[in-house]
Amino acid sequence: MSDSGGGTPQLELRGITKAYPGCLANDHINLKIMPGEIHALLGENGAGKSTLVKIIYGVLEADEGEIRWVGDLVSISNPHAARKIGIGMVFQHFSLFEAMTVAENIALGMSGRQDMKALENRIIEVSNSYGLPLEPHRQVHTLSVGEKQRIEIVRCLLQNPKLLIMDEPTSVLTPQEAEKMFETLRRLSSEGVSILYISHKLDEIKALCHKATILRGGQYISECDPTKETAKSLAEMMIGTDLRAPEHHQAVKGGAVRLKVRNLTIDSDVEFGVNLANINFEVRTGEILGIAGVAGNGQIELLSALSGETRSSDVEAIMLDGKSIARLNPKERRDLGLAFVPEDRLGHGSVPEMTLAENAFLSGYSRMDLMNSGFIDNGGTAHYAEDIVKKFDVRTPGISHTANSLSGGNLQKFIVGREVLQNPNVIIVAHPTWGVDAGAAAFIHQTLIDLAEAGAAVLVVSQDLDELFAISNRIAVISEGRLSVGRELREITIEEIGLLMGGTHGMGEPVETPHVA
Repeated sequence: MSDSGGGTPQLELRGITKAYPGCLANDHINLKIMPGEIHALLGENGAGKSTLVKIIYGVLEADEGEIRWVGDLVSISNPHAARKIGIGMVFQHFSLFEAMTVAENIALGMSGRQDMKALENRIIEVSNSYGLPLEPHRQVHTLSVGEKQRIEIVRCLLQNPKLLIMDEPTSVLTPQEAEKMFETLRRLSSEGVSILYISHKLDEIKALCHKATILRGGQYISECDPTKETAKSLAEMMIGTDLRAPEHHQAVKGGAVRLKVRNLTIDSDVEFGVNLANINFEVRTGEILGIAGVAGNGQIELLSALSGETRSSDVEAIMLDGKSIARLNPKERRDLGLAFVPEDRLGHGSVPEMTLAENAFLSGYSRMDLMNSGFIDNGGTAHYAEDIVKKFDVRTPGISHTANSLSGGNLQKFIVGREVLQNPNVIIVAHPTWGVDAGAAAFIHQTLIDLAEAGAAVLVVSQDLDELFAISNRIAVISEGRLSVGRELREITIEEIGLLMGGTHGMGEPVETPHVA
Protein backbone atom coordinates (compact mmCIF):
# COMPACT_ATOMS: atom_id res chain seq x y z
CA MET A 1 0.00 0.00 0.00
CA SER A 2 1.40 3.41 -0.89
CA ASP A 3 1.92 6.07 1.74
CA SER A 4 -0.13 8.91 0.30
CA GLY A 5 0.15 11.09 3.40
CA GLY A 6 3.22 12.59 5.02
CA GLY A 7 6.35 10.75 6.02
CA THR A 8 9.79 10.40 4.55
CA PRO A 9 10.07 9.40 0.89
CA GLN A 10 11.95 6.20 0.11
CA LEU A 11 13.61 8.11 -2.74
CA GLU A 12 13.68 11.82 -3.46
CA LEU A 13 15.33 13.56 -6.40
CA ARG A 14 15.99 17.31 -6.27
CA GLY A 15 17.00 19.29 -9.34
CA ILE A 16 18.54 16.39 -11.26
CA THR A 17 20.16 17.68 -14.44
CA LYS A 18 22.09 15.78 -17.12
CA ALA A 19 23.30 17.21 -20.44
CA TYR A 20 24.87 15.60 -23.50
CA PRO A 21 26.33 17.39 -26.53
CA GLY A 22 23.33 18.91 -28.27
CA CYS A 23 20.82 17.47 -25.78
CA LEU A 24 19.58 18.40 -22.29
CA ALA A 25 18.31 14.96 -21.26
CA ASN A 26 17.17 15.94 -17.73
CA ASP A 27 16.42 19.55 -16.83
CA HIS A 28 16.15 20.04 -13.01
CA ILE A 29 13.88 17.04 -12.38
CA ASN A 30 12.21 16.62 -8.96
CA LEU A 31 10.64 13.31 -7.96
CA LYS A 32 9.40 11.68 -4.74
CA ILE A 33 8.56 8.00 -4.27
CA MET A 34 7.03 6.91 -0.97
CA PRO A 35 7.52 3.49 0.70
CA GLY A 36 5.27 0.90 -0.93
CA GLU A 37 4.26 3.26 -3.73
CA ILE A 38 4.04 2.08 -7.33
CA HIS A 39 5.03 5.22 -9.20
CA ALA A 40 4.84 5.48 -13.00
CA LEU A 41 7.36 7.49 -14.99
CA LEU A 42 5.74 8.50 -18.28
CA GLY A 43 7.00 10.29 -21.34
CA GLU A 44 7.67 10.02 -25.06
CA ASN A 45 10.74 8.26 -26.36
CA GLY A 46 13.59 10.66 -25.68
CA ALA A 47 11.73 12.45 -22.84
CA GLY A 48 14.55 11.66 -20.41
CA LYS A 49 13.15 8.63 -18.55
CA SER A 50 16.04 6.26 -19.26
CA THR A 51 18.64 8.88 -18.33
CA LEU A 52 16.87 9.60 -15.05
CA VAL A 53 16.61 5.97 -13.94
CA LYS A 54 20.22 5.32 -14.94
CA ILE A 55 21.23 8.15 -12.60
CA ILE A 56 19.17 6.60 -9.80
CA TYR A 57 20.81 3.22 -10.43
CA GLY A 58 24.34 4.62 -10.61
CA VAL A 59 24.96 3.94 -14.31
CA LEU A 60 25.22 7.69 -14.98
CA GLU A 61 26.25 10.63 -12.81
CA ALA A 62 24.09 13.75 -12.73
CA ASP A 63 25.66 17.09 -13.63
CA GLU A 64 23.57 18.83 -10.96
CA GLY A 65 21.10 17.94 -8.23
CA GLU A 66 20.91 15.55 -5.30
CA ILE A 67 19.52 12.14 -4.41
CA ARG A 68 18.06 11.41 -0.97
CA TRP A 69 17.44 7.87 0.27
CA VAL A 70 15.03 7.70 3.24
CA GLY A 71 15.86 11.35 3.88
CA ASP A 72 19.66 11.01 3.78
CA LEU A 73 21.79 12.56 1.05
CA VAL A 74 23.50 9.76 -0.89
CA SER A 75 25.98 9.42 -3.72
CA ILE A 76 25.21 6.45 -5.98
CA SER A 77 28.46 6.07 -7.87
CA ASN A 78 27.73 2.74 -9.58
CA PRO A 79 25.13 -0.07 -9.74
CA HIS A 80 26.89 -1.97 -6.94
CA ALA A 81 26.36 1.04 -4.65
CA ALA A 82 22.70 1.18 -5.75
CA ARG A 83 22.14 -2.50 -5.00
CA LYS A 84 23.91 -2.15 -1.65
CA ILE A 85 21.37 0.39 -0.38
CA GLY A 86 18.46 -1.58 -1.82
CA ILE A 87 17.82 -0.40 -5.40
CA GLY A 88 17.26 -3.02 -8.10
CA MET A 89 16.64 -2.40 -11.79
CA VAL A 90 15.26 -4.40 -14.70
CA PHE A 91 16.61 -2.79 -17.87
CA GLN A 92 14.70 -2.61 -21.14
CA HIS A 93 17.87 -3.73 -22.91
CA PHE A 94 19.13 -6.76 -21.07
CA SER A 95 22.50 -6.92 -19.30
CA LEU A 96 23.20 -10.58 -19.99
CA PHE A 97 26.10 -12.70 -21.26
CA GLU A 98 24.75 -14.82 -24.10
CA ALA A 99 27.29 -17.65 -23.73
CA MET A 100 26.57 -18.17 -20.02
CA THR A 101 23.74 -20.01 -18.28
CA VAL A 102 20.79 -18.42 -16.52
CA ALA A 103 22.30 -19.19 -13.11
CA GLU A 104 25.74 -17.83 -14.05
CA ASN A 105 24.21 -14.56 -15.28
CA ILE A 106 22.23 -14.16 -12.08
CA ALA A 107 25.30 -14.93 -9.95
CA LEU A 108 27.28 -12.19 -11.73
CA GLY A 109 24.72 -9.61 -10.69
CA MET A 110 24.88 -10.54 -7.01
CA SER A 111 27.40 -9.54 -4.36
CA GLY A 112 29.94 -12.03 -3.04
CA ARG A 113 30.69 -15.64 -3.90
CA GLN A 114 27.60 -17.77 -4.52
CA ASP A 115 26.87 -21.39 -3.69
CA MET A 116 25.73 -22.28 -7.20
CA LYS A 117 23.64 -25.28 -6.22
CA ALA A 118 21.81 -23.26 -3.57
CA LEU A 119 21.40 -20.37 -6.03
CA GLU A 120 19.93 -22.69 -8.68
CA ASN A 121 17.38 -23.94 -6.16
CA ARG A 122 16.47 -20.37 -5.20
CA ILE A 123 16.08 -19.40 -8.87
CA ILE A 124 13.65 -22.27 -9.42
CA GLU A 125 11.74 -21.45 -6.23
CA VAL A 126 11.47 -17.68 -6.78
CA SER A 127 10.83 -17.84 -10.52
CA ASN A 128 8.05 -20.41 -10.12
CA SER A 129 6.44 -18.61 -7.19
CA TYR A 130 6.20 -15.42 -9.25
CA GLY A 131 4.99 -17.17 -12.40
CA LEU A 132 8.24 -16.52 -14.29
CA PRO A 133 9.66 -20.05 -14.71
CA LEU A 134 13.36 -20.37 -15.52
CA GLU A 135 15.68 -23.33 -16.11
CA PRO A 136 18.98 -22.40 -14.37
CA HIS A 137 21.16 -24.54 -16.67
CA ARG A 138 19.93 -23.11 -19.98
CA GLN A 139 22.33 -20.90 -21.91
CA VAL A 140 21.01 -17.39 -22.47
CA HIS A 141 21.56 -17.40 -26.25
CA THR A 142 18.92 -20.14 -26.56
CA LEU A 143 16.23 -18.02 -24.89
CA SER A 144 13.59 -15.76 -26.37
CA VAL A 145 13.34 -12.08 -25.50
CA GLY A 146 10.57 -12.80 -23.00
CA GLU A 147 12.59 -15.48 -21.26
CA LYS A 148 15.62 -13.18 -21.05
CA GLN A 149 13.45 -10.56 -19.38
CA ARG A 150 12.48 -13.12 -16.73
CA ILE A 151 16.17 -13.48 -15.81
CA GLU A 152 16.50 -9.75 -15.16
CA ILE A 153 13.36 -9.66 -13.01
CA VAL A 154 14.23 -12.76 -10.97
CA ARG A 155 17.80 -11.49 -10.45
CA CYS A 156 16.37 -8.34 -8.86
CA LEU A 157 13.85 -10.20 -6.72
CA LEU A 158 16.58 -12.46 -5.29
CA GLN A 159 18.26 -9.36 -3.80
CA ASN A 160 15.22 -8.23 -1.76
CA PRO A 161 15.17 -4.62 -3.05
CA LYS A 162 13.58 -1.66 -1.25
CA LEU A 163 13.09 0.14 -4.57
CA LEU A 164 12.56 -1.79 -7.79
CA ILE A 165 12.93 0.07 -11.10
CA MET A 166 11.13 -1.67 -13.97
CA ASP A 167 11.57 -0.55 -17.59
CA GLU A 168 8.83 -1.95 -19.88
CA PRO A 169 8.49 -5.18 -17.84
CA THR A 170 5.39 -6.55 -19.60
CA SER A 171 6.32 -5.71 -23.18
CA VAL A 172 6.89 -9.36 -24.08
CA LEU A 173 4.29 -10.98 -21.79
CA THR A 174 0.84 -12.34 -22.55
CA PRO A 175 -2.14 -10.73 -20.75
CA GLN A 176 -2.19 -13.69 -18.36
CA GLU A 177 1.54 -13.39 -17.65
CA ALA A 178 1.21 -9.63 -17.20
CA GLU A 179 -1.58 -10.09 -14.67
CA LYS A 180 0.64 -12.53 -12.75
CA MET A 181 3.36 -9.87 -12.80
CA PHE A 182 0.93 -7.30 -11.43
CA GLU A 183 0.05 -9.67 -8.57
CA THR A 184 3.76 -9.92 -7.80
CA LEU A 185 4.24 -6.14 -7.84
CA ARG A 186 1.16 -5.52 -5.70
CA ARG A 187 2.46 -8.06 -3.19
CA LEU A 188 5.86 -6.34 -3.10
CA SER A 189 4.10 -2.98 -2.67
CA SER A 190 2.07 -4.31 0.27
CA GLU A 191 5.36 -5.42 1.85
CA GLY A 192 6.70 -1.85 1.63
CA VAL A 193 8.78 -2.14 -1.54
CA SER A 194 8.65 0.99 -3.70
CA ILE A 195 8.41 0.49 -7.45
CA LEU A 196 9.35 2.98 -10.18
CA TYR A 197 7.49 1.72 -13.22
CA ILE A 198 8.16 2.72 -16.83
CA SER A 199 5.70 1.52 -19.44
CA HIS A 200 4.00 2.73 -22.59
CA LYS A 201 1.01 0.49 -21.92
CA LEU A 202 -1.20 3.11 -20.34
CA ASP A 203 -4.06 0.79 -19.41
CA GLU A 204 -1.69 -1.13 -17.14
CA ILE A 205 -0.44 2.14 -15.63
CA LYS A 206 -4.05 2.92 -14.70
CA ALA A 207 -4.59 -0.55 -13.25
CA LEU A 208 -1.35 -0.77 -11.29
CA CYS A 209 0.15 2.58 -10.30
CA HIS A 210 -0.67 4.93 -7.42
CA LYS A 211 0.95 8.02 -8.95
CA ALA A 212 2.46 9.07 -12.27
CA THR A 213 5.09 11.67 -13.13
CA ILE A 214 5.09 12.93 -16.72
CA LEU A 215 8.27 14.10 -18.47
CA ARG A 216 8.45 15.84 -21.82
CA GLY A 217 11.61 17.01 -23.55
CA GLY A 218 13.68 16.34 -20.43
CA GLN A 219 11.46 18.47 -18.19
CA TYR A 220 8.98 17.70 -15.43
CA ILE A 221 5.47 18.39 -16.76
CA SER A 222 3.07 17.21 -14.06
CA GLU A 223 2.16 14.57 -11.51
CA CYS A 224 -1.23 12.87 -11.53
CA ASP A 225 -3.30 10.02 -10.14
CA PRO A 226 -3.47 7.62 -13.12
CA THR A 227 -6.59 5.90 -11.76
CA LYS A 228 -8.48 9.16 -12.37
CA GLU A 229 -7.23 9.54 -15.96
CA THR A 230 -8.00 7.72 -19.20
CA ALA A 231 -5.32 6.06 -21.30
CA LYS A 232 -5.98 8.72 -23.93
CA SER A 233 -5.58 11.62 -21.48
CA LEU A 234 -2.34 10.15 -20.15
CA ALA A 235 -1.00 9.77 -23.70
CA GLU A 236 -1.94 13.34 -24.57
CA MET A 237 -0.18 14.64 -21.43
CA MET A 238 2.93 12.76 -22.59
CA ILE A 239 2.95 13.98 -26.19
CA GLY A 240 1.40 17.43 -25.62
CA THR A 241 -1.13 17.06 -28.41
CA ASP A 242 -4.20 15.07 -29.44
CA LEU A 243 -3.74 11.34 -30.07
CA ARG A 244 -5.31 9.65 -33.09
CA ALA A 245 -5.89 5.92 -33.27
CA PRO A 246 -4.69 4.06 -36.41
CA GLU A 247 -7.30 3.76 -39.16
CA HIS A 248 -7.92 1.22 -41.90
CA HIS A 249 -8.88 3.54 -44.76
CA GLN A 250 -10.27 0.86 -47.06
CA ALA A 251 -11.54 -2.70 -46.80
CA VAL A 252 -9.01 -5.44 -47.51
CA LYS A 253 -9.77 -7.08 -50.83
CA GLY A 254 -8.82 -10.58 -51.90
CA GLY A 255 -5.48 -9.73 -53.45
CA ALA A 256 -2.78 -12.03 -54.74
CA VAL A 257 -0.82 -14.21 -52.32
CA ARG A 258 2.56 -12.56 -51.72
CA LEU A 259 3.99 -14.77 -48.95
CA LYS A 260 3.04 -18.44 -48.84
CA VAL A 261 4.33 -20.95 -46.28
CA ARG A 262 3.42 -24.61 -46.69
CA ASN A 263 4.33 -27.47 -44.34
CA LEU A 264 7.39 -25.64 -43.02
CA THR A 265 9.11 -28.12 -40.72
CA ILE A 266 12.49 -27.31 -39.21
CA ASP A 267 14.39 -28.87 -36.33
CA SER A 268 15.96 -26.23 -34.12
CA ASP A 269 19.77 -26.36 -34.12
CA VAL A 270 20.12 -25.00 -30.58
CA GLU A 271 19.69 -26.78 -27.26
CA PHE A 272 16.24 -26.14 -25.76
CA GLY A 273 15.09 -24.64 -29.06
CA VAL A 274 11.61 -25.24 -30.47
CA ASN A 275 11.08 -27.38 -33.58
CA LEU A 276 8.67 -26.05 -36.19
CA ALA A 277 6.08 -28.60 -37.30
CA ASN A 278 3.96 -28.17 -40.45
CA ILE A 279 3.63 -24.39 -40.34
CA ASN A 280 1.05 -23.19 -42.87
CA PHE A 281 -0.10 -19.67 -43.65
CA GLU A 282 -0.31 -17.10 -46.41
CA VAL A 283 -0.37 -13.31 -46.51
CA ARG A 284 -1.99 -11.47 -49.40
CA THR A 285 -1.61 -8.07 -50.98
CA GLY A 286 -3.21 -5.45 -48.74
CA GLU A 287 -3.35 -7.69 -45.70
CA ILE A 288 -1.79 -7.70 -42.22
CA LEU A 289 -1.56 -11.13 -40.61
CA GLY A 290 -0.76 -11.09 -36.89
CA ILE A 291 0.92 -14.02 -35.16
CA ALA A 292 0.52 -14.11 -31.38
CA GLY A 293 2.32 -16.41 -28.95
CA VAL A 294 4.05 -16.72 -25.60
CA ALA A 295 7.81 -16.17 -25.85
CA GLY A 296 9.69 -19.38 -26.52
CA ASN A 297 7.07 -21.18 -28.60
CA GLY A 298 8.90 -21.10 -31.91
CA GLN A 299 8.86 -17.40 -32.82
CA ILE A 300 12.65 -17.20 -33.03
CA GLU A 301 12.81 -20.27 -35.26
CA LEU A 302 9.97 -19.04 -37.50
CA LEU A 303 11.48 -15.60 -37.92
CA SER A 304 14.88 -17.13 -38.66
CA ALA A 305 13.35 -19.36 -41.33
CA LEU A 306 11.48 -16.49 -42.95
CA SER A 307 14.44 -14.09 -42.95
CA GLY A 308 16.82 -16.66 -44.48
CA GLU A 309 19.09 -17.09 -41.47
CA THR A 310 17.85 -20.70 -41.37
CA ARG A 311 17.19 -22.52 -44.65
CA SER A 312 14.57 -25.15 -45.38
CA SER A 313 15.42 -28.26 -47.36
CA ASP A 314 11.90 -28.22 -48.83
CA VAL A 315 12.13 -25.92 -51.83
CA GLU A 316 8.35 -25.24 -51.79
CA ALA A 317 8.12 -24.45 -48.06
CA ILE A 318 8.40 -20.65 -48.49
CA MET A 319 7.24 -18.80 -51.59
CA LEU A 320 7.54 -15.05 -52.24
CA ASP A 321 5.37 -13.75 -55.09
CA GLY A 322 5.25 -17.26 -56.54
CA LYS A 323 9.02 -17.80 -56.39
CA SER A 324 10.67 -20.25 -54.01
CA ILE A 325 12.93 -18.53 -51.47
CA ALA A 326 13.33 -21.43 -49.02
CA ARG A 327 17.01 -21.95 -49.93
CA LEU A 328 17.94 -18.30 -50.50
CA ASN A 329 20.06 -16.29 -48.09
CA PRO A 330 18.84 -13.04 -46.43
CA LYS A 331 20.35 -10.75 -49.10
CA GLU A 332 18.80 -12.75 -51.94
CA ARG A 333 15.42 -12.54 -50.22
CA ARG A 334 15.80 -8.79 -49.71
CA ASP A 335 16.63 -8.35 -53.40
CA LEU A 336 13.27 -10.00 -54.19
CA GLY A 337 11.40 -7.50 -52.00
CA LEU A 338 11.40 -8.97 -48.48
CA ALA A 339 12.05 -6.59 -45.55
CA PHE A 340 12.60 -7.73 -41.99
CA VAL A 341 12.47 -6.14 -38.51
CA PRO A 342 13.88 -8.59 -35.91
CA GLU A 343 12.75 -8.77 -32.29
CA ASP A 344 16.14 -7.82 -30.82
CA ARG A 345 16.76 -4.29 -32.07
CA LEU A 346 20.13 -3.78 -30.33
CA GLY A 347 22.44 -6.48 -31.70
CA HIS A 348 20.25 -8.24 -34.25
CA GLY A 349 18.47 -5.25 -35.78
CA SER A 350 21.47 -2.92 -35.49
CA VAL A 351 25.17 -2.90 -34.68
CA PRO A 352 25.30 -0.92 -31.39
CA GLU A 353 28.68 0.77 -31.99
CA MET A 354 28.00 1.74 -35.61
CA THR A 355 26.45 5.05 -36.63
CA LEU A 356 22.87 5.43 -37.80
CA ALA A 357 24.13 6.03 -41.34
CA GLU A 358 26.15 2.80 -41.24
CA ASN A 359 23.20 0.88 -39.82
CA ALA A 360 20.95 2.25 -42.55
CA PHE A 361 23.44 0.99 -45.14
CA LEU A 362 23.61 -2.54 -43.68
CA SER A 363 20.12 -3.62 -44.73
CA GLY A 364 19.44 -1.04 -47.44
CA TYR A 365 22.57 -1.03 -49.60
CA SER A 366 21.16 -3.29 -52.30
CA ARG A 367 17.51 -2.24 -52.36
CA MET A 368 18.39 1.47 -52.08
CA ASP A 369 21.32 1.23 -54.56
CA LEU A 370 23.94 2.52 -52.10
CA MET A 371 26.95 0.80 -53.74
CA ASN A 372 28.85 2.19 -56.70
CA SER A 373 31.45 -0.08 -58.35
CA GLY A 374 32.08 -1.81 -55.04
CA PHE A 375 32.33 1.42 -53.04
CA ILE A 376 29.85 2.81 -50.53
CA ASP A 377 27.86 5.78 -51.79
CA ASN A 378 28.34 7.91 -48.67
CA GLY A 379 26.16 10.74 -49.94
CA GLY A 380 23.29 8.43 -50.83
CA THR A 381 23.64 6.57 -47.53
CA ALA A 382 23.54 9.83 -45.56
CA HIS A 383 20.46 10.99 -47.48
CA TYR A 384 18.73 7.65 -46.80
CA ALA A 385 19.55 7.78 -43.06
CA GLU A 386 18.43 11.41 -42.78
CA ASP A 387 15.19 10.52 -44.58
CA ILE A 388 14.51 7.81 -41.98
CA VAL A 389 15.23 10.19 -39.09
CA LYS A 390 12.98 12.91 -40.54
CA LYS A 391 10.01 10.78 -41.65
CA PHE A 392 9.96 8.62 -38.51
CA ASP A 393 10.69 11.43 -36.04
CA VAL A 394 13.79 9.71 -34.63
CA ARG A 395 15.10 11.87 -31.77
CA THR A 396 18.87 12.05 -32.28
CA PRO A 397 21.45 14.85 -32.63
CA GLY A 398 22.45 13.38 -35.99
CA ILE A 399 23.09 10.33 -38.16
CA SER A 400 26.74 10.23 -37.10
CA HIS A 401 25.66 9.13 -33.62
CA THR A 402 25.76 5.42 -32.79
CA ALA A 403 22.75 3.12 -32.53
CA ASN A 404 23.34 2.52 -28.82
CA SER A 405 23.13 6.27 -28.14
CA LEU A 406 19.40 6.24 -28.94
CA SER A 407 16.62 5.41 -26.51
CA GLY A 408 15.00 2.05 -27.17
CA GLY A 409 11.90 3.54 -28.72
CA ASN A 410 13.83 5.85 -31.02
CA LEU A 411 16.04 2.98 -32.21
CA GLN A 412 12.88 0.97 -32.90
CA LYS A 413 11.47 3.82 -35.00
CA PHE A 414 14.75 3.99 -36.93
CA ILE A 415 14.82 0.24 -37.68
CA VAL A 416 11.15 0.13 -38.72
CA GLY A 417 11.66 3.23 -40.87
CA ARG A 418 14.77 1.75 -42.49
CA GLU A 419 12.73 -1.24 -43.69
CA VAL A 420 9.54 0.60 -44.64
CA LEU A 421 11.39 3.14 -46.82
CA GLN A 422 12.78 0.28 -48.92
CA ASN A 423 9.20 -0.08 -50.24
CA PRO A 424 9.07 -3.86 -49.74
CA ASN A 425 6.64 -6.30 -51.33
CA VAL A 426 6.51 -8.23 -48.05
CA ILE A 427 7.57 -7.01 -44.62
CA ILE A 428 7.98 -9.21 -41.55
CA VAL A 429 7.98 -7.27 -38.29
CA ALA A 430 8.63 -8.70 -34.81
CA HIS A 431 7.27 -6.68 -31.88
CA PRO A 432 6.93 -3.45 -33.92
CA THR A 433 6.23 -1.13 -30.96
CA TRP A 434 8.12 -2.77 -28.08
CA GLY A 435 9.16 0.07 -25.77
CA VAL A 436 7.70 2.76 -28.03
CA ASP A 437 5.54 5.61 -26.66
CA ALA A 438 1.86 5.96 -27.51
CA GLY A 439 2.33 8.60 -30.18
CA ALA A 440 5.15 6.74 -31.93
CA ALA A 441 3.28 3.43 -31.64
CA ALA A 442 0.23 4.93 -33.36
CA PHE A 443 2.50 6.26 -36.11
CA ILE A 444 4.21 2.87 -36.65
CA HIS A 445 0.84 1.11 -36.69
CA GLN A 446 -0.53 3.55 -39.24
CA THR A 447 2.62 3.17 -41.33
CA LEU A 448 2.19 -0.61 -41.48
CA ILE A 449 -1.51 -0.25 -42.35
CA ASP A 450 -0.70 2.25 -45.10
CA LEU A 451 2.05 -0.01 -46.45
CA ALA A 452 -0.41 -2.91 -46.68
CA GLU A 453 -3.06 -0.77 -48.32
CA ALA A 454 -0.47 0.36 -50.87
CA GLY A 455 -0.05 -3.27 -51.96
CA ALA A 456 2.44 -4.90 -49.59
CA ALA A 457 1.79 -7.99 -47.48
CA VAL A 458 2.57 -7.48 -43.79
CA LEU A 459 3.32 -10.18 -41.22
CA VAL A 460 3.48 -9.01 -37.58
CA VAL A 461 4.75 -11.31 -34.81
CA SER A 462 3.88 -9.86 -31.40
CA GLN A 463 2.79 -10.72 -27.88
CA ASP A 464 0.92 -7.43 -27.50
CA LEU A 465 -2.66 -8.45 -28.22
CA ASP A 466 -3.94 -4.87 -28.19
CA GLU A 467 -1.43 -4.14 -30.94
CA LEU A 468 -2.45 -7.16 -33.02
CA PHE A 469 -6.16 -6.36 -32.70
CA ALA A 470 -5.51 -2.72 -33.65
CA ILE A 471 -3.74 -3.41 -36.94
CA SER A 472 -4.33 -7.01 -38.10
CA ASN A 473 -6.93 -8.31 -40.51
CA ARG A 474 -6.41 -11.88 -39.33
CA ILE A 475 -4.67 -13.43 -36.30
CA ALA A 476 -3.06 -16.84 -35.78
CA VAL A 477 -1.34 -18.25 -32.68
CA ILE A 478 1.98 -20.07 -32.49
CA SER A 479 2.31 -22.62 -29.66
CA GLU A 480 4.98 -25.30 -29.21
CA GLY A 481 6.15 -24.83 -32.80
CA ARG A 482 2.70 -25.21 -34.38
CA LEU A 483 0.53 -22.49 -35.89
CA SER A 484 -3.23 -22.21 -35.62
CA VAL A 485 -5.46 -21.31 -38.53
CA GLY A 486 -5.60 -17.55 -39.09
CA ARG A 487 -8.99 -16.16 -38.09
CA GLU A 488 -10.73 -12.91 -38.91
CA LEU A 489 -10.90 -10.43 -36.03
CA ARG A 490 -14.69 -10.67 -35.88
CA GLU A 491 -14.38 -14.44 -35.30
CA ILE A 492 -12.19 -14.40 -32.19
CA THR A 493 -11.75 -12.52 -28.91
CA ILE A 494 -8.66 -11.34 -27.04
CA GLU A 495 -9.51 -13.82 -24.28
CA GLU A 496 -9.57 -16.75 -26.73
CA ILE A 497 -6.23 -15.69 -28.22
CA GLY A 498 -4.75 -15.37 -24.73
CA LEU A 499 -5.86 -18.89 -23.86
CA LEU A 500 -4.35 -20.27 -27.06
CA MET A 501 -1.11 -18.44 -26.26
CA GLY A 502 -1.14 -19.93 -22.77
CA GLY A 503 -1.28 -23.49 -24.09
CA THR A 504 -5.01 -24.21 -24.48
CA HIS A 505 -4.50 -25.42 -27.98
CA GLY A 506 -7.43 -26.31 -30.22
CA MET A 507 -5.07 -25.43 -33.03
CA GLY A 508 -7.53 -26.23 -35.82
CA GLU A 509 -6.78 -27.83 -39.15
CA PRO A 510 -3.06 -28.19 -39.96
CA VAL A 511 -3.42 -26.42 -43.31
CA GLU A 512 -4.92 -22.96 -43.33
CA THR A 513 -8.06 -22.40 -45.33
CA PRO A 514 -7.33 -19.86 -48.08
CA HIS A 515 -8.50 -16.38 -47.18
CA VAL A 516 -11.50 -15.10 -49.10
CA ALA A 517 -12.29 -11.40 -48.90
